[in-house]
Amino acid sequence: MSHLRLGGRNVRYRVTGDGDPVLLLHGIARSLDDWTEQHDLLDGHRVYSVDLAGFGESDPLPGRATLPPLAEFTREFLDAVGETRPVHVVGNSLGGAVAMLLALRYPSRVRTLVLANSAGFGQEVTAALRILAVRPLGRLLLRPSRAAARRTERALFRDARFVTDDRVERSFRLAGRPHGARVLLELCRSLGTIRGISQPWRDAVLTATAAAAAPTLVVWGSHDLILPAAHLEAARTLLPHARTHLFENTGHMPQIERADEFADLLREFWAESVPTSADGRSRSVTG
Repeated sequence: MSHLRLGGRNVRYRVTGDGDPVLLLHGIARSLDDWTEQHDLLDGHRVYSVDLAGFGESDPLPGRATLPPLAEFTREFLDAVGETRPVHVVGNSLGGAVAMLLALRYPSRVRTLVLANSAGFGQEVTAALRILAVRPLGRLLLRPSRAAARRTERALFRDARFVTDDRVERSFRLAGRPHGARVLLELCRSLGTIRGISQPWRDAVLTATAAAAAPTLVVWGSHDLILPAAHLEAARTLLPHARTHLFENTGHMPQIERADEFADLLREFWAESVPTSADGRSRSVTG
């Protein structure tokens, strides 16, 4: 793991390998540790993952935690690590929404989009996140405990074998950071209400993503308890240019539960998305 200072704040990130750059973005209240398997599998690429501001071990940004500052943070992170090439951006859950907004604001920085069980394709979301929008109930529910951490981890995976003691302990530790509850509550309340994920920001982001028609792959787990797999059908309608894939018997994190298949799918998608010259040879994208 590595750390850097960004705007006077600590940011934790990981970088491995060489080759075309890849940026991996985690979900709400998660960390870059959700991408450990993909760092190991995506050889032949320069792979970055980062704790988004206010999550994992990265310090929060000033002001309220909302989606636009997270997209700006992501662009600033790429600048800070000196990555000026267009990157393959892969976002899980909240990370998918951040990835789409990054691509819309800075299209020259994004080569392709991979959206894994991404926020934005429907109103439905687990009740645990909807309740956080209720004041002051949300803060009461966020008191850290190992039992709550285990329930959270269990909701993420179809296969309970992935709910390891190490994952539970890491979730419990990160939930106890002083700013953790504030950042999570602010972000949840900016994205939705007790009724679910708000439509205005979803419509704006998806309409623009569809119009931009950047090479996009949307994947889902069939047994996602956080964002239902029915959202994949919505993605097919809302982003007609996108390629889609459903992982059977899989939960909210296919990059972990189906790590090898996930990495193979990404490599295939990236290979198909690389522009080619007249002689059929691949050429690099310089933005």
